[in-house]
Amino acid sequence: MIGAMGERVVAACDGASKGNPGPAGWAWVVSDDAESPARWEAGPLGTATNNVAELTALERLLAATDPDVPLEVRMDSQYAMKAVTTWLPNWKRNGWKTAAGKPVANQELVVRIDELLEGRSVDFRYVPAHQVDGDPLNDFADRAASQAATVQQPAGSDLGSPEPPAAPAVPASAGPRRRSEGARTARRGGGSSARTIKAKFPGRCVCGRSYAAGEPIAKNDQGWGHPECRTAAAG
Repeated sequence: MIGAMGERVVAACDGASKGNPGPAGWAWVVSDDAESPARWEAGPLGTATNNVAELTALERLLAATDPDVPLEVRMDSQYAMKAVTTWLPNWKRNGWKTAAGKPVANQELVVRIDELLEGRSVDFRYVPAHQVDGDPLNDFADRAASQAATVQQPAGSDLGSPEPPAAPAVPASAGPRRRSEGARTARRGGGSSARTIKAKFPGRCVCGRSYAAGEPIAKNDQGWGHPECRTAAAG
């Protein structure tokens, strides 16, 4: 069990889906004292959504680390992080239903993560994805998850796998890589519903939280809300 002898574990996790849904994979990485990648694991998911891959990566990381040791988790998925830090308590109180009365997407994974978080100290830290000088742990997890999604084979330090390769360049039509996770999520669904606009009036998102006039919003299955929540209901 990772972290059994340490005082604090710093880690990152990430998921990838080539098509959303499409070939998917997950990965986590734990750092050494210098916050360089020390141990890691990645695995395939067959065909799955990006949200499933992100949640699976977190679930596998929590299962692989000692619950008695404080853990810092770096993630570039606002959906996964908000699902377990902001929305989960309300979902639980509502009988695993969203504010709109819909069943929580990916409920089995969310419940499992909730169980793994019980009684342990976990600090979630959001780090923007695909930055030139971004977080090295997140970058490693991103590359490992992408490779697992592409080749559909497990990999990791315990298997003697080489470091995952750098991600291929994004075609010009896909836009710049340097963007926030919220923007990335809003663009993956395709079609007109992927566009983000500024709210003319205050409103309430499907996640149960409100948004103010002037805030960026995107259309989801129940109306308009936060861009990062656009795929949460369908995830």
